[in-house]
Amino acid sequence: MAFALSTMQVTSTAFGNHQAIPAKHTGEGDDVSPALAWQGAPEGTKGFAVICHDPDAPLVKEGSYGFVHWVLYNLPGDVTSLDENTTLGTLGMADFGKPGYGGPMPPEGHGSHLYYFWVLALDEQTTLPEGLTLPELLSAVEPHLLGMNRLVGTYERA
Repeated sequence: MAFALSTMQVTSTAFGNHQAIPAKHTGEGDDVSPALAWQGAPEGTKGFAVICHDPDAPLVKEGSYGFVHWVLYNLPGDVTSLDENTTLGTLGMADFGKPGYGGPMPPEGHGSHLYYFWVLALDEQTTLPEGLTLPELLSAVEPHLLGMNRLVGTYERA
């Protein structure tokens, strides 16, 4: 299946769609991942992956644009939410050069950036190794993708 939006809904108790991400969840704050929840996963979903990506970052790396803040996978199909600063799942490599969540922190004076928190619904429970980059994860899960959707937050560095 191609990467296309599904009817799955993604929300957070920390911020609303196209609303400001609280400083607590940024590189200027406590740098902890926000709570996320999703509903309406496609029938047959057996696993999930979560990605946070900033397409507004002035960076082109290995042919892709933006900045990857979070890659999380191997989430079971019965998981429909993540607590703040979650320990669930397997951590992939963020563009900070380390696995785990790294919150928004656009360059000073660069204005407001958009942060896409994607949830991918998969037709199998994955057992992928820790430390995959976003391209590696997408290559591994694309054949198993049933649907996806996102929550978009904004952040402007003070």
